[in-house]
Amino acid sequence: MATPPIRVLVAKPGLDGHDRGAKIIARALRDAGMEVIYTGLRQTPEMIVSAAIQEDVDCIGLSILSGAHNVIVPRITALLRQQHAEDILLVLGGTIPDEDQPALKQSGVSAIFGPGTPLETTITYIRENIKPRTLAL
Repeated sequence: MATPPIRVLVAKPGLDGHDRGAKIIARALRDAGMEVIYTGLRQTPEMIVSAAIQEDVDCIGLSILSGAHNVIVPRITALLRQQHAEDILLVLGGTIPDEDQPALKQSGVSAIFGPGTPLETTITYIRENIKPRTLAL
């Protein structure tokens, strides 16, 4: 049995047009041996969840700088539940105020990484929190 690489969807939801951080984390995850699908800018929650299911990802990484996290993230978690895809690890990066973080985690976000988080911290967190899958050879 072989262990397939971790598959991560990196997405920029909403109208936020700044994607440098998302591209940096996507490259770091790829360099760490993960398969990365980057959806690009201005993705709707429906587009993100649909892509995650179609790509059979282990993790969704959202990058949000727009301040719309309290609307977008609960919609994404609701769609994941509707699609019976709650097993997809959901992590969030961006400028998320401390007071908003408990509600986001309660809605289904596993971890929130703020500005300045070392890339290795995010990589390690994803590796340690993905349920291993195996492929029959």
